[in-house]
Amino acid sequence: MLTAKEIRESFKAFFASKDHFIVPSAPMVVKGDPTLMFTNAGMNQFKDIILGNVPITHPRVADSQKCLRVSGKHNDLEEVGHDTYHHTMFEMLGNWSFGDYFKKEAIGWAWEYLVEVLKIDPERLYATVFEGSKADGLERDNEAASYWEQFLPKERILNGNKKDNFWEMGETGPCGPCSEIHIDIRPEEERKRIPGGELINRDHPQVIEIWNLVFMQFNHKADGSLEPLPNHVIDTGMGFERLCMAIQGKTSNYDTDVFQPIIQAIAKLTGFTYGSDAQKDVAMRVIADHIRTIAFSITDGQLPSNAKAGYVIRRILRRAVRYGYTFLDQREAFLYKLLPALIFTMGEAYPELIAQKTLIEKVMKEEEDSFLRTLENGIRLLDRKIEEAKVKGETVLSGADAFALYDTFGFPLDLTELILRENGMTEDVKGFDAEMQKQKQRARNAAAIETGDWIILKEGESQFVGYDLFECDAVILRYRKIKQKNKELYQIVLDRTPFYAEMGGQVGDSGWLISDGDRVEIIDTKRENNLAVHLVTHLPKEVTAEFTAKIDIEKRIQCECNHTATHLLHEALRQVLGNHVEQKGSFVSPTSLRFDFSHFQKVTDEEIREVERLVNKQIRADLPLEEQRAVPIAEAKKMGAMALFGEKYGEEVRVVKYGSSVELCGGTHIPSTGRIGSLRIIGESSIAAGVRRIEAVTAERAEDFINAQLDTMREIRSLLHNSPNVIQGLKKYIEENAELKKGIEAFIREKVALLKAEIIQRAEEYKGVKIMTFHGESMPDAIKDLAFQIQQQVQGHFIFVGGVIDEGKCSLMVMLSEDLVAEGWSANKLVKEAARHIQGGGGGQAHFAMAGGKNPDGLGIAIRSILDVFKQGI
Repeated sequence: MLTAKEIRESFKAFFASKDHFIVPSAPMVVKGDPTLMFTNAGMNQFKDIILGNVPITHPRVADSQKCLRVSGKHNDLEEVGHDTYHHTMFEMLGNWSFGDYFKKEAIGWAWEYLVEVLKIDPERLYATVFEGSKADGLERDNEAASYWEQFLPKERILNGNKKDNFWEMGETGPCGPCSEIHIDIRPEEERKRIPGGELINRDHPQVIEIWNLVFMQFNHKADGSLEPLPNHVIDTGMGFERLCMAIQGKTSNYDTDVFQPIIQAIAKLTGFTYGSDAQKDVAMRVIADHIRTIAFSITDGQLPSNAKAGYVIRRILRRAVRYGYTFLDQREAFLYKLLPALIFTMGEAYPELIAQKTLIEKVMKEEEDSFLRTLENGIRLLDRKIEEAKVKGETVLSGADAFALYDTFGFPLDLTELILRENGMTEDVKGFDAEMQKQKQRARNAAAIETGDWIILKEGESQFVGYDLFECDAVILRYRKIKQKNKELYQIVLDRTPFYAEMGGQVGDSGWLISDGDRVEIIDTKRENNLAVHLVTHLPKEVTAEFTAKIDIEKRIQCECNHTATHLLHEALRQVLGNHVEQKGSFVSPTSLRFDFSHFQKVTDEEIREVERLVNKQIRADLPLEEQRAVPIAEAKKMGAMALFGEKYGEEVRVVKYGSSVELCGGTHIPSTGRIGSLRIIGESSIAAGVRRIEAVTAERAEDFINAQLDTMREIRSLLHNSPNVIQGLKKYIEENAELKKGIEAFIREKVALLKAEIIQRAEEYKGVKIMTFHGESMPDAIKDLAFQIQQQVQGHFIFVGGVIDEGKCSLMVMLSEDLVAEGWSANKLVKEAARHIQGGGGGQAHFAMAGGKNPDGLGIAIRSILDVFKQGI
């Protein structure tokens, strides 16, 4: 039986024998494509070739690509772990042809690999072909069917509809019919009873698609029409995990050696045996799947966060933690302990897992610890909601409350439902769904971009000349209108451009398109599928004219100073902190720079000072830029050039060198380091476990920073009456302030003691309860302290209601004796209901609660309303 590692390598070897160039997997986190957050198909890294934006260097390629499907139409999240074959992260084995071979070879080689190399029983295989579409004027794909008839009987060549057998990149763009290969792995007796052909595309877990052969031959235009592509493209994708299931004779992907080492590690860690309990088995499968997604995302540079792709990864991690918490009794961080098992199964094929092991573990553990605290808080909040509902005699939790748990605390709906069921309650699912739809609509509105068809003025490729020129002659190759956030813009592609398109952390250039009497401002330059796209608010008067494309030189030079400074900063950090430092992200604009790097503790002030010193030394050395273009990647690495994890490099790269600093970089840089002037670090912080961030300024901004510091020092000295020794003067003021503070605190304690005695003495007795109040001007903290002193001193049933006015604002507080709380009274509820009188809000616990407001005139009414409610209910 072939192992998963052997199956993966056999695929690559087979297509290498068919003259395919084997390319490495692209990062799972997508950069430079605004339509995608994650690589969700093997073709994503070849999108710019398919679209014709870059030349074809290898007409035949093959690979194993890391993919992630957790959003949009490819969302398998809810099925993961509950069935046998859906995953979030998966590997896609694929082979491509760009204008070379087409249907005949793709089908023939697919059959040869499956039947002759892997020895799959051909009687278990089925193929589907596109049945055609009258609405689109498309006939049945008889060409593909005729090739399949060389290998399969006609009854095992099935027609498929447009949904299943016509592939489209998006609403517009390359598309074409596809042919799926399905396998029937059911026992022989079941196959005899029901033919496999009747179960194709019926979600049967043992009659499944394993390979999709896409024949791109059309371009789908915005008006719905289809036009033939100049070059036909073959794009195939085979689910690696499903293939392993079929080859290894299993009925679940999770029973293969892709997942079993991880699942057995989970079983050992938790003390539960896999296969002994259905719920625990689901939890183990979910965790085994999710650990792969989380680890590879971090490796590829996407840390968990509260925005976009980072939010997706955080939700997946929290989902795994929740399954461990609920079903496997894991109350402490545990996911990070599974990394060795993942490395055992995939580290050989993806060595970046090994290289980034420490970072992955630290990020995962911190995220787990944080969510476990949040989970506890969420459960307490839900418990409180349940108690409130029981008091009111309600048995349904509102959809808004359930969604707040989901959105704020990361509670999946099923966890809320589970806890509610245990308490004899249900949830308003329709209300929850309504809240979810509102959020999705908000997200869609925020991200919605409407694009029209490209208007092609001239065929050709766009050439970037901005490394050498600030301006050049240019003509418009194509343009289109876009609508974003109800604002109309135009995208323009030029045949030659000096404008740097945003990439690698460096912002895009702005500038102008100039022709006779016409000057159009380019407000930004973006990179989409390796194409520089210039954004303008309106088109030139004559789009076919010849233009001078001119960048804003001052902004560009400021960017170059900051970009070059990040290289010097990277090298200095490695010298000061150690070679474990690796870049994890950067942002370079004309005004500042940001540099994220791996390091596992706060950078000390002394270390920051040393890093600054080293960088400024390199700036004063005025090191010249040594740039080499089109260097073979292997040669660049021999030169010591640093490659960043999560970046996709081509076969040839650009090397940027300043002295001993050598990096692979596509950004623009200053001719020599002396132009930078100086660098000043203005901030250092943590952005994730094991990842720190430095913020800095250079050139004029560095001068402005120093001048601002000097101005502050002068102002401080002035406040200290121009004391020659500022530090001594400050120390003196601090000491005097501390003495005064002690005196004030002693005075307040004395006043509080007198006030407490007075309040207790004039307490009203009502039905066996002492009622005490305070209404006047004071500091809220002092009256809060007074309330707790009353709690310590007064015996038996009591209620204290305090109303405080302080500098135009007011506070309301309630303290209840423990026996009143035991009888069902809640200070939290009393305060919340009365807070409306002071135009405020607040809350707290059952025995003590506090609210703030902006209407002191309503304070007396608020106090009386609390006492009225209390007296009526006592």
